[in-house]
Amino acid sequence: MTIIFNILSYVSILALVALGLAIVFGMMDIVNLAHAEWVTIGAYTLAVAQSLGGRDAFWVALVVAPAVGAALGWVLECSVIRLLYKRPLDTLLATYAVSLILQKALELVFGTQPMLVYAPFNGAVTAFGATYPAYRIFMIGVAVAVTAGCWLVFSHTGFGTQLRAVIQHPAMAEAVGIDTRHLNRIAFATGAALASLAGVLVAPMVSVESHLGVYYLGKAFFVIVLGGIGSIAGSLVGSAVIGTAETLFSYRVDPSLASALVLILSIVVIRFRPQGLIPGFSAAHQLLSKR
Repeated sequence: MTIIFNILSYVSILALVALGLAIVFGMMDIVNLAHAEWVTIGAYTLAVAQSLGGRDAFWVALVVAPAVGAALGWVLECSVIRLLYKRPLDTLLATYAVSLILQKALELVFGTQPMLVYAPFNGAVTAFGATYPAYRIFMIGVAVAVTAGCWLVFSHTGFGTQLRAVIQHPAMAEAVGIDTRHLNRIAFATGAALASLAGVLVAPMVSVESHLGVYYLGKAFFVIVLGGIGSIAGSLVGSAVIGTAETLFSYRVDPSLASALVLILSIVVIRFRPQGLIPGFSAAHQLLSKR
C-alpha cells in the first residue's frame, strides 16, 4: 500500500505542474521553458514565509505563492509573450532566456546553498494497513481538490467553454466576439499559479534551490503530449502513466535509469498514438491526428 501512496504523491505534483503547462501549450501553442521557474518561485515563497513566521507560515504561503506566481506570469505575458504569439521559435528562445534570468536572480537573492522548509505538521496516518506521512496524504488531497476544480471550470462553466473555443480554433473564437488576448493572459497567469502551488506543496519534501523546478519541466511536457494536447483529462492520465511507471521502476533500478525508461516508454506510446491517449481540442492535436 505504501507503493500506491508513493505513486499518488508523485502523480499529484506532476499533475499540478502539467495542468498549467497544458493550458498554456494547448491554448496558446507556447512552449514555455520558464514554466519550471514558477515551481521554484512557489518553493522560495514558502521559504521566505517560514523564515518570517515559522512553520505555521506554510498556510500563508499556500495562498500567497499562487498569487505571486499568477502576478509574475501576468507580467511575463504582458511584457514578452504577447509580442511573440506568431513567432513560436522566438517564444521558445525568449522563455528559455527568462528561465535563466530567473534562476540567476534567485541565486543572487537567496544564494546557492539549498534552503530547508518544513511541513505544517508531522506524524503519520495508518490507512489500508499502511503507515504513511500525514503531510503527503494532505498534499495528495490538495492536488485532487485543485485538479477537480480545474476540470469543473474547464468542462462546466461559460469561461471553460470560451477556453475550449480558443484552444480549438482561435481565429473563429475571436470572430464570434471572444477576447482571445485577455483569455490568453488569464490562462498564462493560471498556469503559473498552479505551478507555484505545486512548488509550495513539494518544497517540504526536497531542498529548495534555484534549479528545483527544472526536474519537473521535461516530465511535464511528456505528460501533456502523452496524455493529449489541450486535454485536461489527458494531462491527468499522462501524469498517472508517467508517475506510476517511474515510481515502480525506481524500486528496481537507479532513479536516473528509471527516468530514462519512462521517457523511452513515452516515446513509444507517442509513436503509435501521436494525438495522445485522450485527444484534446488544440490545433496542434488536430494537425497530429491528420498525419
